[in-house]
Amino acid sequence: MGSAILLVLVALLIGPVGEGVAQSPGADDVVVIRAGQLFDGTGETLRTDVMIRVEEGRIAEVGSEVAIPAGAREIDLSDWTVLPGMIDMHTHITSDPADGFGESRFRQFPGTAALIGAKNARATLLAGFTTVRNAGAGEFADIALRDAIYAGMIPGPRIYTAGKSLGITGGHCDQTGFRPDLFPETGVEDGIFNGTDEVAAAVRYQIKYGADLIKTCATAGVLSAGTEIGPAQPTPAELETMVEIAGMLDRRVMAHAHGIVGIRNAVRAGVASIDHGAELDDEILAEMRERGTYLVPTMMAFEYVYRAAEEGTLAPWSAIKAREITPVARESHRRAIASGVPIAFGTDAGVFAHGTNADEFRLLVEAGMTPARALLSATRNAADLLGRLDDLGTIEEGKWADIVAVRGNPLDDVELLKDVGFVMRDGVVYRVDGVPTPHAW
Repeated sequence: MGSAILLVLVALLIGPVGEGVAQSPGADDVVVIRAGQLFDGTGETLRTDVMIRVEEGRIAEVGSEVAIPAGAREIDLSDWTVLPGMIDMHTHITSDPADGFGESRFRQFPGTAALIGAKNARATLLAGFTTVRNAGAGEFADIALRDAIYAGMIPGPRIYTAGKSLGITGGHCDQTGFRPDLFPETGVEDGIFNGTDEVAAAVRYQIKYGADLIKTCATAGVLSAGTEIGPAQPTPAELETMVEIAGMLDRRVMAHAHGIVGIRNAVRAGVASIDHGAELDDEILAEMRERGTYLVPTMMAFEYVYRAAEEGTLAPWSAIKAREITPVARESHRRAIASGVPIAFGTDAGVFAHGTNADEFRLLVEAGMTPARALLSATRNAADLLGRLDDLGTIEEGKWADIVAVRGNPLDDVELLKDVGFVMRDGVVYRVDGVPTPHAW
């Protein structure tokens, strides 16, 4: 823990950190991009022959004829399709893939997670994901990483993060599967609660130490100990208190949820999103659509754990759950897409390797989404779920200059998004013609 805290202090000593805004490390003052095709995130079609002027990290002008100030850097992407920087709404950026056994807790030193996060942050940014919503981490390593990126110490995406995930004693968000004498008992400071008073204290504690949002485990999960995945965990009253206290402090709640009872409890409590959403029925889909509750499907995670179960590389209890829940989730996600529920792109990266996030587009399209709507789920919709649509999610004047590009037309082939060749975040160029720039190191 000491190393993670030290990293936060160093970031703060370097200079002020603005919310969601990196300190540009030597960015050009003015950049003009010539886009052959532009998917700007405001609709489902491409514009052609568009120019984008970027000044001081924001988009200053978009149009067919844009003034080019003297001394501006010009970037020719006339053979490319330009898009808003992509947003992954469910990552574990300080984690690498696990087998479900959890024995790494005995081997990793304090501070290791922040170093893993630095590696994964670079891979995520270079893959074209300029913003992520991180679904919790230990040691406040995610907050240390976020602040280091914003201070310009290391390259990475803009991070909105939850700190420690909140859940019940013995639940999916708790430390389970070990003898009680091996670790100190968990409590409010670890995000673990029993009753509404402890929920309120846990929410406030995470926000005190820098959480941008609150993540909770409304049901059991695949990679935690035990062979059940569906049961609800917090009570409806506990979830309602969580949403209320978080809302008073201008934070939103994301809910890990697989089983229908936990999903229903979380939706009715007012969470912003249901993440995973393995078991969805028509009643709850209608309610989510009416309330505007987002689904973040994380299809890649289901496919990864199912494949790992078949290959024998998951803990036995996790393999049982992976085989049980994945076919159910596939059908639920198809039904959700057809129903018109708002969907935001999210992958659960960390369950599988970071930097491969874009394969989620293929799975969304295979489940019935058009390529354009899949792209909107990772741009405009994701920014809306974050509550940052004024700054993110589309290429429009006044927004942060988060811009990526691919060769070819991703509306014809979404798998092109696995090969992003140009990356800009906050006006800083991190990749050109597929090659990382000095800012990426």
